[in-house]
Amino acid sequence: MAHILLVEDDPAIVNTLTDLLRSDGFTVTSTPTQDEALALLNQQTFDLALLDITLKQGNGFAVCAAVKARFPEVPVIFLTASDDEYSTVAGLDMGADDYIAKPFRARELLSRIHVALRRKNEHKAVIRLGNLEIDTTAALVHKEDVDITLSALEYKLLLLFAQNQGKLISRDALRNVIWESASEYVSDNTINVYINRLRNKVEDDPAEPKLIQTIRGLGYKTVVMTKE
Repeated sequence: MAHILLVEDDPAIVNTLTDLLRSDGFTVTSTPTQDEALALLNQQTFDLALLDITLKQGNGFAVCAAVKARFPEVPVIFLTASDDEYSTVAGLDMGADDYIAKPFRARELLSRIHVALRRKNEHKAVIRLGNLEIDTTAALVHKEDVDITLSALEYKLLLLFAQNQGKLISRDALRNVIWESASEYVSDNTINVYINRLRNKVEDDPAEPKLIQTIRGLGYKTVVMTKE
């Protein structure tokens, strides 16, 4: 059964939505603040996030960014004020999948949720990067049919590279992923250590990396390769 993260600080709306979603078979975990939502994302997995934009502590934009950084395939639906066009556009621009204006009709909201979940399930679960296959559903990595054992952090870093093939990945982007997972100060040397660990597991020759290449002074770039 799909698990929904509900981030909303109006108790009346939380109660109404929780009852509605549970009556349709969903599991619901709710929180009223940005910080609690970020903590939940580190502790649990969700199939969809339903976010109010304006919160008493933080905002839905930050939660959306965190969802997409950790679980890019998880749909995000914003709850917006009916006359707040700027917030709606900003939310979609940053990766939200849909929005629904308050006050909303129950059937319309449920329909939007089901559509978003169907789209998610239709997405290809396997990402190929050179001779690697990344099963995003099971969080497994294979190299020429051999299982590659990665730590949770190494997997997140690899997934970031695989989903941005051919694009420059800045050190700040990597620093954010490492900080969220390791909760430690992230120096340039720390980034180098984690990248080297990942290369040792996924590159044919870690001393001459082909998949994850260093762009000196800028960050790293994943080279688009085809499996021979």
